[in-house]
This record gives sequence, structure tokens and C-alpha cells, in this order.
Amino acid sequence: MGLPFIPNFSLFFFFFFFFFFSASSFNLSTISFDQGYNHLFGEGNLVRSSDGRSVRILLDRYTGAGFISANLYNHGFFSANIKLPAEYTAGVVVAFYTSNGDVFEKTHDELDFEFLGDVTGKPWRFQTNVYGNGSTSRGREERYRLWFDPSKEFHRYSILWTPKNIIFYVDEVPIREVVRSAAMGGDYPSKPMALYATIWDASSWATSGGKYKVDYAYAPFVSEFSDFVLDGCPANPLQLSSSAAACADKDAELESNDYSVITPLRRAAMRKFRRKYMYYSYCYDTLRYPITMPECVIVSSEQSRFKDSGRLKFGGSHKKGSKRRSRAPPVTAASDGQASA
Repeated sequence: MGLPFIPNFSLFFFFFFFFFFSASSFNLSTISFDQGYNHLFGEGNLVRSSDGRSVRILLDRYTGAGFISANLYNHGFFSANIKLPAEYTAGVVVAFYTSNGDVFEKTHDELDFEFLGDVTGKPWRFQTNVYGNGSTSRGREERYRLWFDPSKEFHRYSILWTPKNIIFYVDEVPIREVVRSAAMGGDYPSKPMALYATIWDASSWATSGGKYKVDYAYAPFVSEFSDFVLDGCPANPLQLSSSAAACADKDAELESNDYSVITPLRRAAMRKFRRKYMYYSYCYDTLRYPITMPECVIVSSEQSRFKDSGRLKFGGSHKKGSKRRSRAPPVTAASDGQASA
């Protein structure tokens, strides 16, 4: 009896490769919600589980919701298992990110996962971004698809931030690395940040450039978070020099952990992910940035797939011109006219 026919062996190998990495999990110490976080906004729209190990945040026609870490951290590993809302989610954004914008309004730092909903039958997409010292006019965003349905089950999303580099992970697959260079200057995040998670209405831009809006007939939109990790050095953002000195040992510990090293196998997984699932990168957007950003590593096999706009030559989508948005908008009741696209 012959072997079963596999129409696309490379695709089969790719998913096997990802499964292998997902199965070999990092050795992480998780905490309960109340051990590390506080409710941020959205009265009644944050629901703790009975054991305190997970929370749900909801978006309805009145408000979104969010939570914030109790401390700011001078570098760290920030992680959670997340499940996104299902069915029609156009206009909905779920964000998992670090920021110090509440302390440094004009010179804030930020590291983002932003998940962008879509109409029924179309998958969630997401973007990562890096801001340092208020560099919001120099957005360093990349946009991607996923190899799974993030509304069906939990997957782990992680941000590693050290004095030397930043790594974004989906499960145990690194999808993006930013290595600090002297040329980046203040654009590399360097001040203590808190961890935030929010869900909110971004109808003006999130789906097809604002073509499809949040439809509250499908509300509430629910995102679930569990198995939290906050591994970093708590720091006072107003005492930067002393915080840096006090956190030197913790920084060294962070850099010694398994998730701080992109091994050759992980590097191969990252290349595969970026080749198959990244559909926009600022590094290849020469219309926006004629001079390539100093941290960009130009990979010829990646570059050949993109137009001068940083968008894929074939497939994918990216609507340009979106401005920096707040993730915790004022609480207002949505009008019925906003409800359907």
C-alpha cells in the first residue's frame, strides 16, 4: 500500500514544523490576574474567572474594556494565552502591548500586538509595532496573517524586551526581532513600561481602511486571557538612572532565559513565518521611508515579494494613512447607525 498523497509537501512540513515548536513550550512561571494586573476601563466589561487565573474583556455598544499591569518594568518578558472573538468582528481591535504613555505623554515608548477583526468568513490579521521616545511619526509596523484560527482556542503571544533586542513570539515561534543599534538612538524603547490589554471599537480604520464597521448585532465581542507571565524588573519611571542600575541583574537573567535566544531552528521558523504570512513591512516601504530604518535587516528573498509600498506584489492588504490611535477611547454609547456595515 502506497503512502498517502500530500499535494503540497512544503506546506505539510511547515505546519509540522510549527506544531513541533508549539509543543516544546518555554518554561514559564504564570501568575493569577490579581497578582499582576488591575482593571483599567470598561465598568462591568472585565470578568474574572472563579479561580482568578483568567479574565474576559468585552466590547459592547457602550464601551470596550482593558487591564494594566500593577507595575512598570524596566525590560521584561510579557506573555499571555489569548483567544479572540469569533464570527463577525470587523472594526474590532484587541491589543496586547507595553507602553508608558500615561507617564511620558510626548516621549512615550511602546511595543504592540494589535489584532484586527474582519467580516464573517475572513480571518483575523494582526500587526506589531515599535515606538521609542515618542517616535509615532516613524511607525515601524508589520502586518501578518496567522496559520490558525485565533478564535477557536488559546494561543500564547509574547513580547521580549531587553537592553539589546526585542522579540515578538506567537506560541514559541519568533515572528519578529528588532536588534538595538546605535543608529536607532532614542527610537529604541528605553524607559519603564506597563503591560496593557484592551478591546475597543476601531471602525474608522481597522478593517479594509474603515470600509467595514463594528456591527453591534454580534455584541458582546469577547476576548479571553489566561496564563499570564510578567517576568521583569519593576521600576520607578521617574528614577531612570537608579532603575537601570537596580535592574542590571534581572536584565542579565532575562537574557539567559530560553526565550531570549533565537536558535538556528527558531530562526528558520521565523523565516518561514515571514515568507508565508507577512504581508506588509515598513522595511520594504521605500515610498514612505526612502532611507531604510537603521534596524532593518533586508532579506533579499523577502524583499522580492514586496512592492515599493511595502505591500505584497500578490495578495495581502494594507491600508496606508492610518494615524496613531488611542487604545482606551472615551466611554461613549455607540449609535445604532454605527451598527451594521
